[in-house]
Formats: sequence, structure tokens, C-alpha cells
Amino acid sequence: DIKMPRMDGMELLRRLREKQPALPVIFLTSKDDELDEALGLALGADDYITKPFSPRELVARIRAVLRRGGPAAEDEILHANGLSLDLASHRVSAGEALLDVGPTEYRLLEFFMSHPERVYSRGQLLDRVWGSNVYVEERTVDVHIRRLRKVLEPHGYEVMIQTVRGAGYRFSTRI
Repeated sequence: DIKMPRMDGMELLRRLREKQPALPVIFLTSKDDELDEALGLALGADDYITKPFSPRELVARIRAVLRRGGPAAEDEILHANGLSLDLASHRVSAGEALLDVGPTEYRLLEFFMSHPERVYSRGQLLDRVWGSNVYVEERTVDVHIRRLRKVLEPHGYEVMIQTVRGAGYRFSTRI
């Protein structure tokens, strides 16, 4: 929002762009002045929505911004102690060996490798890997964690998928 109490939205956007240039940002504000919109977009906002707005429009615009940001990341290869995940080719390798990873286990590993050292509960993993519109039991996560560990085990990488008792799971290169 442009009208925030401690720091206006334009200044916050400037600071965000310095530290996180690829972070998607959408202004959601009551200021409908064309000059404010032009300035916000010129500073690097991905979209500018004025109040009142419909929730459907907001969701559609968020999805559009996320789609636009997607292909740039697909050229990336995630690495962790010899384990590699190629986002463009959807291949996982341990050293020179290609691993046969199922689609759900691939998405789970991609999420973990993109967010190392942070603990996620089963519910958070369901929302972020399976999506918020999917209704499956939380224990489904355990099944896919087990499958992922089984694929990683012959190469010694299963220990990177760590169970945190009472909290969830984390991906860690600190073994």
C-alpha cells in the first residue's frame, strides 16, 4: 500500500528492489491517481490495483504476476553438496548419476532445495507443494518424504531430508 504508517509503499518498494530484485510486488492501494500508478510501476512494481477490488480480480492478477516470473527461474540449477536439480529439464542428479524421481517427489525436493534450513509442517508443505486447493491427508506428506528419501538413499543424500519432531521437515546440508 502506498499509505503505510511508518514508511510509504514507494520507499518500501525501492528498498525491496535493492535486496530482492526478483520478488513479485503488487501495489494494493486506495490511491487511484495515474501519476502514483506510473511511479509505482516505474519503480518496479509488477502490478497496481486500486480499491475497491474484487477478490477474483486480485487472485487473477497474482497468478498472472507469478506466471510472468516463472520462466526466468527455469534456467536455474539448484545445488546442494553434489545433489543437483535442473529446473529447465526437470532432472535430478547425484554427482553424475541421474535419479528417477516421481513428479510429486520432484516438486517436494525443488521446494526443499529452494528453502533450505527452514522447518515446514505437513500442512505448510501440502499448501506449498500440492497447492491450497488440494484436499489430501497430512500423512500423505510422510509417504512422499519416504519415497524421496528412498531415491536419495543409494547416494547418501537421504540425510538431507530431516524430520524435526513435533514440527515437520527441513532440508539441510548440515548433516
